[in-house]
Amino acid sequence: MSDNLVPGPQATILDAVSGVVGDEAQAQAIIANPSLAKDVNRNADETRTDAAHGEGGCCGGHDGAGCRCGTDDGITLKGVDEIGRATAQDVMEALHQVIDPELGIDVIDLGLVYGIEIDELGRAIITMTLTTPACPLTDLIEDECASTLAGLVEEFRIDWTWTPRWTVDKITPEGREQLAALGFNLDAMPRY
Repeated sequence: MSDNLVPGPQATILDAVSGVVGDEAQAQAIIANPSLAKDVNRNADETRTDAAHGEGGCCGGHDGAGCRCGTDDGITLKGVDEIGRATAQDVMEALHQVIDPELGIDVIDLGLVYGIEIDELGRAIITMTLTTPACPLTDLIEDECASTLAGLVEEFRIDWTWTPRWTVDKITPEGREQLAALGFNLDAMPRY
């Protein structure tokens, strides 16, 4: 009988890495030099992307950092899709909880978010605008984003942009329904 009450590990690190890369010799090289693992993820992303999107890909090209496809909402998404890491789609879904304090509609349905990127370190970069450049609520919206994205991404940054300028045409059909329920008549709004 052993004095050690904690059972020994059933699998080794080599077994885990071999399972991911599919080659024991390559797994040993990665264990000896972990920086080689970044190439394995890049190759796996390209293989996974090609399999998911067909021969030419869904957006005409992938750069190994993940898919750069847009959504039906016109939001450009770029994300690294690895197990346990948030994707740009996850961030977009979370941003439905960030409500514009003046209109009471979320920033996605208002069309304020122009793009979401997840970099290789899991940081989110959100390209966003406001209904007007003079909007005094920038800090409040940033605070809401921080609360919403806490635990989803390690860090985030909002790149505020005024090009293209926001118009009511950027509001999604869901946002239009919500505004109509609040009494807004978007057809009477000026078009630019």
